[in-house]
Amino acid sequence: MKMGDLLPFVKYHGAGNDFILIDNRTLRWTPIPEQVARLCDRHFGIGADGLMILDDEPGYDFRMTYFNSDGRESTMCGNGGRCMAGFANRLGIAGSDVRFSAIDGDHHAEIMSTDGGMSWVRLRMKDACLLKEYDDGLLLDTGSPHFVTFVPDAGLVNVVDLGARLRHEPRFAPGGANIDFAEIREESLFVRTYERGVENETLSCGTGVTAATLAAAIKMDSGSGTTHIHTLGGELIVSFIRDGKSCRSIWLEGPAAFVFKGEIRLP
Repeated sequence: MKMGDLLPFVKYHGAGNDFILIDNRTLRWTPIPEQVARLCDRHFGIGADGLMILDDEPGYDFRMTYFNSDGRESTMCGNGGRCMAGFANRLGIAGSDVRFSAIDGDHHAEIMSTDGGMSWVRLRMKDACLLKEYDDGLLLDTGSPHFVTFVPDAGLVNVVDLGARLRHEPRFAPGGANIDFAEIREESLFVRTYERGVENETLSCGTGVTAATLAAAIKMDSGSGTTHIHTLGGELIVSFIRDGKSCRSIWLEGPAAFVFKGEIRLP
């Protein structure tokens, strides 16, 4: 494809975390950062937190490649992975049991239910462990690096200003980290995330709520289990098995919603 060609796309969101999805099996499009950024722009493009490409991959249903809204290829996106599983099922290239590859390795997703354009999807995340504990929070890698700081009331946090400052701190060099503000409630968490590459707060973040759940279990020295997480964009569920400061059999569960489809001329 070249500039000016019509690019077919589908828009999805996972608990308000929205994405442009491209079926690239026949298009063979190689995006450049400027194109991705323009397509994700909420004023001059389609508008999204990120863009994902679905390609053929031998031995899998597909391969997922994720780009942040700044145009750069990035690390794993949990909500994006769930949306891609729903998209592949909608395309008919995967059933309810979905296997795909991503930048952080193999993934397994399950389509639990589908009602029109709304699917409920659970995604197996990579095993994770505590990378470092600081006085003000915990650093984990759940497919993307996340610094989780615990606050008494996440609703009162200026996520954009504080997240932007923390995200660029030298301790997270060279790539920086996503910043999660987590409020521990009686039987759940409320999590807000500042995402690098988006350089803003997103309505939810799959790898972020996963990191917050595991960080809370480590901080509170609680056992394996299932946690319900409230985000500005909706509800997500994380289940896991904890082994000290490491966690395995991690599943991220939540909605993957079709929004609309269309065509746009490549910028």
